[in-house]
Amino acid sequence: MIIYPAIDLRDGKAVRLVEGDFARETVFDANPVDAAMRWRDAGAEWLHIVDLDGARTGSTANAAAVAAIRSAVDIPIELGGGIRSQDAAERYLRMGIDRVILGTAAVENTDLVAALVAGWNDRIAVGLDARDGKLATAGWLEQSDKTALDAARELRTIGVATFIVTDIKRDGKLQGPNLEQLADYQRELRSGVIASGGVSSIGDIRAVADLGVDGAIIGRALYDGRIDLAEAIDIAHGQVIAE
Repeated sequence: MIIYPAIDLRDGKAVRLVEGDFARETVFDANPVDAAMRWRDAGAEWLHIVDLDGARTGSTANAAAVAAIRSAVDIPIELGGGIRSQDAAERYLRMGIDRVILGTAAVENTDLVAALVAGWNDRIAVGLDARDGKLATAGWLEQSDKTALDAARELRTIGVATFIVTDIKRDGKLQGPNLEQLADYQRELRSGVIASGGVSSIGDIRAVADLGVDGAIIGRALYDGRIDLAEAIDIAHGQVIAE
């Protein structure tokens, strides 16, 4: 399993929100490059970046910050938030972003997803952000009637290999991941599941790894020092025996 340190961008800074609420924001790094270099130096194999402004507005609002991070570190980066057109996705891919994540666009325009997958294969992922099992879009401000799992089934048929699965009610709250939901995704999709939301302890890392998912995204718990990244990576690699 791969551990993905999260860098959430708003107004060019690295922040964390609670349940995606822009009014409940904590700034951790005025310069997000500092966060990227810190996690790289601690052994990160990938970075997970989200443009929060873009997720809300549909623009690539923090493209300059993304480019600065890409120039500063040589590890793979996945990026989501505001990528709602083929042009936006391909600009980031050509910039050197290793995987782009479609959220709102994947719900509203499966033809776009299919076209990007046809051209870029596994460099295209989909973020499934769910509140009570139903998809949320537009930076979690709008609610869909479609279940996230139904969307995953449909998107897998057109070739999507990787899904970032977020339980919105757990995100940023340090209450542990929704293991039951993750188990459903893993059972249905069998591969390409990356867990996001609520991972707050080394015990959570062990529990998620035991499900057999491909990755886990960690945000606030890293910034707060509740999880040591190097230890988390060792557990994800099976190098530490569970207590």
